[in-house]
Amino acid sequence: MIATESLSKRFPRVTALDRLSMDIGPGVTGLVGSNGAGKSTLIKILLGLSPATEGRAAVLGLDVATSGGQIRERVGYMPEHDCLPPDVSATEFVVHMARMSGLPPTAARERTADTLRHVGLYEERYRPIGGYSTGMKQRVKLAQALVHDPQLVFLDEPTNGLDPVGRDEMLGLIRRVHTDFGISVLVTSHLLGELERTCDHVVVIDGGKLLRSSSTTDFTQTTTTLAVEVTDTDEHPDGTRVLRDALRGRGIETETGGELPGAGHTILLTAEGEETYDLVRDLVADLGLGLIRMEQRRHHIAEVFKDQDEDRPAPVPERAAAWAATAQQTGGGRDER
Repeated sequence: MIATESLSKRFPRVTALDRLSMDIGPGVTGLVGSNGAGKSTLIKILLGLSPATEGRAAVLGLDVATSGGQIRERVGYMPEHDCLPPDVSATEFVVHMARMSGLPPTAARERTADTLRHVGLYEERYRPIGGYSTGMKQRVKLAQALVHDPQLVFLDEPTNGLDPVGRDEMLGLIRRVHTDFGISVLVTSHLLGELERTCDHVVVIDGGKLLRSSSTTDFTQTTTTLAVEVTDTDEHPDGTRVLRDALRGRGIETETGGELPGAGHTILLTAEGEETYDLVRDLVADLGLGLIRMEQRRHHIAEVFKDQDEDRPAPVPERAAAWAATAQQTGGGRDER
């Protein structure tokens, strides 16, 4: 669906993309990176709206440098920023966008009704957009990206500004775009848990460079760490501490799973094999505790960024002083340094 080769985009003071090479197939793909990582710049290049400094890119087999118009005919785009006219209804706006995409009047109205029904706005479709909630506006933006039946859609931060319920509903809609209609999706988000739940494939970029591109199952594969959570009893008011002491008595070191649900009440230990599971089960039974869960911990996408930060060398004081002196001489800011 998307391919880039040594794709770079340089501005006078910053490099937004730096020799980015990747291949993205059908399905739901997550594009993750911090602010300034190059996500929006990449989407603009893929849509043929901004030229690359060097390198090549293709969308649906079409060269972005020469076939931008054809790409935009076949691709839907949901922008991050608020861009909806407040004084027209959702129906009027989506019909207009359908006509802009080349659909004749009757087909545009039919497609608009179907698409607004799909995104859950059918009953509210004649109200002015200015009176919509943030969640409803996000659904309008999603509808206009889908109305011309594209082969691929770019969704830029589609859950921005939504509450937890609204995020869940939007993620469900995104998943259905592919499963129900066969439309592939490239979705950007800074909320890594959303990508783990929604995407088949994840691309991680940082500073315009590719950190990792692999399937979500590869990112979230199981580890050898075992998470155990138990209940307290009248005999053992602190069941977690009692079990931890018992495990240490058997030579098994443990730690508290502060980053997991039930922080402070989850014990983490290394599973050497099935015998570790048997030992934990027997100790819990012997102590009269209740076993809430015993499961292998999984990796998280966030660990890619954590590992990157740990590998990045800190600037030595002499180098920091040199950067400061250079900035004062040139009048430059953070980007130049």
